[in-house]
Amino acid sequence: MVIVGIILAIQVAWFVGILATFSNYSMQISFACALLSWVAIIWIINKPENPAYKIAWIIPILTFPILGGLLYLAFGTKKPSKAMREKLAKVIGETRHFLRQNEAVFEEVRTLDEHVAGQAYYIANSAGFPIHKNTEVQYHKIGEESYKILLEELKKAKHFIFMEYFIIEEGHMWNSILKVLEDKAKAGVDVRLLYDDVGCVSLLPYGYHKQMEAKGIKCIPFNPFIPIFSVAMNNRDHRKITVIDGHTAFSGGINLADEYINEKVRFGHWKDTGIRIKGEAVWNFTLMFLQMWNAYRKTDDDYEIFRPHVNKEDIFTSDGFVQPYGDSPLDGEIVGESVYMNILNNAKRYVYIFTPYLIIDNEMTTALCLAAKRGVDVRIVTPGIPDKKTVFRLTQSYYAQLIKAGVKIYEYTPGFIHAKSFVCDDEVATVGTINMDYRSLYLHFECGVFMYKTSAIRDIKADALDTIAKSKEITIEDCNRGLIIGLGQAILRGFAPLM
Repeated sequence: MVIVGIILAIQVAWFVGILATFSNYSMQISFACALLSWVAIIWIINKPENPAYKIAWIIPILTFPILGGLLYLAFGTKKPSKAMREKLAKVIGETRHFLRQNEAVFEEVRTLDEHVAGQAYYIANSAGFPIHKNTEVQYHKIGEESYKILLEELKKAKHFIFMEYFIIEEGHMWNSILKVLEDKAKAGVDVRLLYDDVGCVSLLPYGYHKQMEAKGIKCIPFNPFIPIFSVAMNNRDHRKITVIDGHTAFSGGINLADEYINEKVRFGHWKDTGIRIKGEAVWNFTLMFLQMWNAYRKTDDDYEIFRPHVNKEDIFTSDGFVQPYGDSPLDGEIVGESVYMNILNNAKRYVYIFTPYLIIDNEMTTALCLAAKRGVDVRIVTPGIPDKKTVFRLTQSYYAQLIKAGVKIYEYTPGFIHAKSFVCDDEVATVGTINMDYRSLYLHFECGVFMYKTSAIRDIKADALDTIAKSKEITIEDCNRGLIIGLGQAILRGFAPLM
């Protein structure tokens, strides 16, 4: 990685030098470059993208007429590559009919609450994942708890195990899970592993997927990192999914590495959350995984065989309504942010939020402020000890505006909070992988679980209140961090969509 970095730095320095010399060669060339920059700016302005993202690119294009435009061509497009779009679109089209909404379930939700039905309708029609009954939900308020239960459930697998994660790192957590996966593969269980190659590039040995295949574990590294040639790496698989025999699924913020269960301490106490579901709603996660898998390795023709494998005497417990959903950069629909904003816009009494990063656009800022101004108790918990100091400074730059509107901000004093959740009015909640930053909301493949009237909502609220009690409330006086830091934060805000 160091060698590749040095080579890239030399190439970039040489390229910038050539461009600087070229752009100052003559007045005519400078004029042509300026004209091309304005053409690029007009092109960007007319694209259906977030205004903040446009501004973040207009600034460097105006400052460096040639270099800014070329950087935009290399990094500015948020769309996945054509090959990725075509592969995924094909599989999603082939499997869409497996995700039809049960109209009786939807009408039951509509009878109970029109606003919640609207949220469910939006997710089903925009993301393609229906809402279900007959599903039991268990909330895990810490990574250690989720890991222990995950290990127990993996050992029970009889037919298949599907795992899809952003980060995997060798250590106590992953090695113990890997031992179970190896044993299950030897016993004839269909074990598949999908990990993000960039998320693991410094954590796993090169060609790790080949090691897994040698153990009988089918494995795909998503969007592989190729040194020198991997320039644009925007679209990552940030999802965390485990599916066992079609009837049990895990998701949340927890990756498969020791820091997520506090076996390794990096930023104080690591606060993360997860969720386990059992029942019909697991089908959404099963198809979500299979769509990604078959886009890159065509394996399955009959998806029905992955319906829940349970004994005839087993009956799924109905615990409210559950709707696992995915968010993809393929469709131009910001599902994750829209789910969050719908919760805020329909809140009556309170919304409690966990997020490791708070780098938000004008729409989300407005939704948070308006909810607080109409009397909703909006509370946001961010890290007390950051994992990335620059990103943390940027997160803090949003505090003052929110606090002035009545939003309460807390920093988790014991350490770093990596959880991503909303809980509202004792009735609705969502737990998943979606951070409140531009990368999660616009660039990555993400997932979440929307819940209505499940017993887990009570546990999510209790955990939120307990976490808030351990955190420091930020005042408007705390937001005054001096001229130099304030200026730095203002500059960072201009480039927030690119971070």
